[in-house]
Parts: sequence; structure tokens; C-alpha cells
Amino acid sequence: MPTGVALRDAREQLFAAAERILLRDGPNALTSRAITTEAGCAKGVLHRHFADFDAFLAELVLDRIARIEDRATALCASAGTGTVTGNLTGALTDLFGSSVAVGIVALITFRDDLRARLRRSRPAGVPVLTEATAMIAAYLTSERRLGRIAADADVDALSPTLIGAGHLLFADRRGVPPETEAVRKVVATVVTGVVRDPMP
Repeated sequence: MPTGVALRDAREQLFAAAERILLRDGPNALTSRAITTEAGCAKGVLHRHFADFDAFLAELVLDRIARIEDRATALCASAGTGTVTGNLTGALTDLFGSSVAVGIVALITFRDDLRARLRRSRPAGVPVLTEATAMIAAYLTSERRLGRIAADADVDALSPTLIGAGHLLFADRRGVPPETEAVRKVVATVVTGVVRDPMP
């Protein structure tokens, strides 16, 4: 990598390389050498921008958490439009199908040092899944306020159930991603007792 490349550009290049390796080869293949090779940059670039490899991985996870928080804003804005089942199906597919959320969760599980580092700022739950659960809870709360799900719907139980079911559907990274209809069927099963808008 030429000198003078902005830190943000280097970070994104390295993060994107790490994501590709996670998706293709799994967390055990994620090393600093593999990442810089995948990114096509000098081996010292990663250590110039991050204190150590676990610091790099922690920043990768936190960056992806920020993206989930951005998605949460968009999902809440969709409350009152479309159908609850359709919106949740889209959210789970977007979260687990077109991102590396599943790979990131596997990485956190795989690396004890990374998990310990993340606990300093996020002491509860599994990073990524915790934020995803909060995203779904905020959306369901908005829909409950609008009367599109039952007033007594237990959002705190529904949200982790949806995230857990979605994660399991997409967890086989070497397999074919589930069809949209399979995701919709799981969502409909979870929320069928509380949804007040027509099922798609």
C-alpha cells in the first residue's frame, strides 16, 4: 500500500478483506497475514493502524455493530408500512444474508481474547446478536404503538426468538442461503399470535 493512504481507507480495505475470509474460510482462517494478503497490501499495514490483531478484530466487530444500528433506524422508519411479517423477513434476510453477521458471531465465539476485549465496552450478551435483538425490539415496539401488533405483545420475548431463529436459518455458511419464503415462514410462526395486519 502506498504511503499517505488515509487511515479510513486502510481500515475499510482491511475490514473488507477480513469479511471475505470469514465468509469464504471461517474464523480459523483469519490471521493478520491472511488479511493483508487478501487486501493486497503490505504486511505491516495492519499493525501500523491497530495496536495488535485482537484490537483490529474488536474494531471490525464494533464497526459492524454500528452498521446494525444504522439498519435499526431504517427498520423503525418502516413501521406502519408494508406488513409486519414482510418487514421482519426483510430485516432478518438483510442482517444474516447479505452481511457477515453470522461470521462475526462465529469469530467472537472462536476467539477468547476478542470476547474478553469486547466485554470491556459491551458486558452483556453476544455482540452483534445483542444489537440485532435491540433493533427488532425497537421495531416491534413501534408497530405495537401503531396498533399493528397486539398491545400485550411481549416484545422482549419475541425479539430474541426472531434473532435466534434467523441466525440458525443462515448459520450454515457453506450451504445455500434459505429462500425468502423459508425466512417468512419462520417469522410468521413466531409473530402469528400478535400481528394485527394481514399476513402476506
